[in-house]
Amino acid sequence: MSLALDEILRLPGLQDMRVRAGARHLQRRVRWPYVAENEGIAEWVMGGELVFVTGINHPRGENNLLSLVEDGEAVGIAGMVILTGGSFIQHIPPAVIARAEQLGLPLIEQPYALKMVVVTHLIGTALVQMSQERRSRNDILGQLLTGDYPSLAIARQRAAHLQLALDGPRRLVALRLSAVDGLFQRHGLAQGERLWQGTRQALEDLLEAWCRGRPEAVTAHLAGDLFVLLLPDAPDLRSALADLHRQLAALAGEMGLFMGLSSPAEDCARYRQALNEARQALEVAQNLRPATGLCDFSELGVLRLLQGIVDRSLLDDFVTQTLGPLRSTGRKQPNTLLHTLDALLMENGNGFKAGQRLGVHRNTINQRMQRIEQLSGQSLDDPLFRMNAAVAMLIWRMTEAQGKE
Repeated sequence: MSLALDEILRLPGLQDMRVRAGARHLQRRVRWPYVAENEGIAEWVMGGELVFVTGINHPRGENNLLSLVEDGEAVGIAGMVILTGGSFIQHIPPAVIARAEQLGLPLIEQPYALKMVVVTHLIGTALVQMSQERRSRNDILGQLLTGDYPSLAIARQRAAHLQLALDGPRRLVALRLSAVDGLFQRHGLAQGERLWQGTRQALEDLLEAWCRGRPEAVTAHLAGDLFVLLLPDAPDLRSALADLHRQLAALAGEMGLFMGLSSPAEDCARYRQALNEARQALEVAQNLRPATGLCDFSELGVLRLLQGIVDRSLLDDFVTQTLGPLRSTGRKQPNTLLHTLDALLMENGNGFKAGQRLGVHRNTINQRMQRIEQLSGQSLDDPLFRMNAAVAMLIWRMTEAQGKE
C-alpha cells in the first residue's frame, strides 16, 4: 500500500506544500506518514516513510535538520516534510535544502497554518482508497491472466470501470529475480529475507513509475515471485525493455533479473495464452542469460532447442567457428560484417534490400558480401551456411559481447 510523492502533493487540500529539494525523485513511494518526535529518526523508521518534522518536542536547529536529512536518506525514507512559520521552525536553512538536493532526498515545506491532522488524514484516506483500488485492479487482472473469470463480459466491464487500458493489442512481459537461493545462503535467513523483500519492493516501485511514464502500460501483481507488465505493442518496445532491464538489474544487485516477452495478444481474452508465452520466454532467458535480459517468444523455435544444451561452451564454440572470422577486432567498428550478414539473412540474401536496411550503397554491400565469403570460406548461396549463420547470429545477438558495443 503506497502512493508516490507526486500523487500526494496533488491531493486536494495540500496545494500549499512546496517542494524545496529533490524534485527529480518525487516518484518515490510513501508507505505511511511518520511524525518525528525524537532527536534522530534512524532508529524509528524502516524505509518508505514520509517523515514530518515539527520542532514541537525537540529543538530543530540547522545541525539537527542536517542530521535528519542524512539519516533519512541513509535508511531510505520516501521524503521529509518540515513545518515552518510557527514558533518552532521559522524557515528551512539553505544548507539543509542544498544537502537534501545533493542527496536527492525530496524535501517539502509545509506551513504551520496547514494543520497536521488535516494532512495526515488526507494522506491516510488516499492510501486506503489506493489500496482498495489496487486490490480490485489486481483481482481483475489476475482473473484475465489466469483465465479464471466467471464471465468475460463482466471482466471487461470491471476493467473499464477501473480505467484499466486493456483495449487493443498488448504484449505481456514476465519478470523474475534469479539466484535468490544464493542470497539466502550468503546472508542467512533473517538478513536474506530483508534483502529479498526490500529488493522486490524497490523493483515494484520502479516498475510502477516506469509504467506511469508510458501511456496505457499496466503492471500486474500476481501471487508468487512473478512480475507482469501489459504493454502496447510499439516499434521501440524492445529497446525500451532493454533500458528498463538495465535499471532493474541495478536494483537487483547480486541477484539477476530476466524477462520474457509474449507475442501480441489482440484482446484481454488472450491474456492467459500470452502469459504462458511470456513464461516460456522467461524460462529460456534464465537459461541462456541474454545480455539484454530479454527473450522474445517469437524466437523460441530455435532457442528452446538451444537451451537444452547443458554445456554453454558448445554454443560459444559454434558462434566462434561460424562468425569469428568476420569480426575485425582491431577496427573501430569490429562487427560491420556481422551486421551486414544479419541484414542479408533478414532479406533472404537480397543485397539491394540489405543495403537499404543498413543505409549503405549497393557497391558497398557487394564488397562486404565478397569479404564475408572470403573470410568464412563459405558461399552466401549455400543454404546450410545460411542456416548455421542464422542460428549463430541469434545466439550472438544475445551475448555479452553485443551488449557491450
